Amino acid sequence: MQPVIEVRNLSKQYGDFALRDVSFELPEGYVMGLIGPNGAGKTTIIKLLMNLIRSDGGSIRLFGKQHENDSVAIKSRIGFVYDNPNYYDHLNLKQFRNLIAPFYSGWDEGMFQDLVGRFGLPLRKRMSKFSRGMTMKAAIAVALSHGADLIIMDEPTSGLDPVFRRELLDLLYSVLQNEKKSILFSTHITSDLEKIADYLTFILDGELVFSDAKDSICERYGIVKGDPGLLTPENRSLFSGVRKTAFGFEALTADIEAADRQLGSGVLIEKASLEEIMVLAASEGNDV
Repeated sequence: MQPVIEVRNLSKQYGDFALRDVSFELPEGYVMGLIGPNGAGKTTIIKLLMNLIRSDGGSIRLFGKQHENDSVAIKSRIGFVYDNPNYYDHLNLKQFRNLIAPFYSGWDEGMFQDLVGRFGLPLRKRMSKFSRGMTMKAAIAVALSHGADLIIMDEPTSGLDPVFRRELLDLLYSVLQNEKKSILFSTHITSDLEKIADYLTFILDGELVFSDAKDSICERYGIVKGDPGLLTPENRSLFSGVRKTAFGFEALTADIEAADRQLGSGVLIEKASLEEIMVLAASEGNDV
């Protein structure tokens, strides 16, 4: 089956920042979480996917096509939610809907009205008066109302209250009941991804750390706890990050089985949460 997103050896230079040789793909009907600390390159990747900026190297295919040849057809199948949506401030939501809906042949007015009601959005209030949460809800309502096959969201839950974040995740889950719908979801709130993501792509300092099925990642990565005397150069090669504690050390390993074979009963090995994976992998080479 043709992947919805295919990224191969993608690169982009921005002054001191460089996205280097990033590759991943998203199969149809699944959710991919794009994770990494602020400034890692997540938004750059999303802008490249949306053809808002040009890459310096590599290739991107969406629905098996390239933006250079099929940009209009590709974008008509994508629902895009920016991290900081900017609308025409002088318009209210009804006016904005009237402006945007004609661009989409698959616009579903019933879906739009249902989402506006579910989110408690005022149709006649100027969007310049919307709060951060209301603006994000409006962006999500528009993105989900034109029959998009791929939903791309850049930090959509940032700054939202926990109740709405949960409501959004439930809504995205309901979208996926249609097995042809796919979602790319950039966030630093890893607990959201633990609920909904099927695949995870981790970007750090512009480079790919991993891109794999979430279950596979959770099975491989673990937290190793033991005596500091075990932090020999040979054992350090097992770890992506080390955290000193009052009782010894904690470290991230990307290979639980190898750590167990090499360190044996001298350590305790526990499964790592996504947050622990991200924090400790980002500290690779440093004690934290």
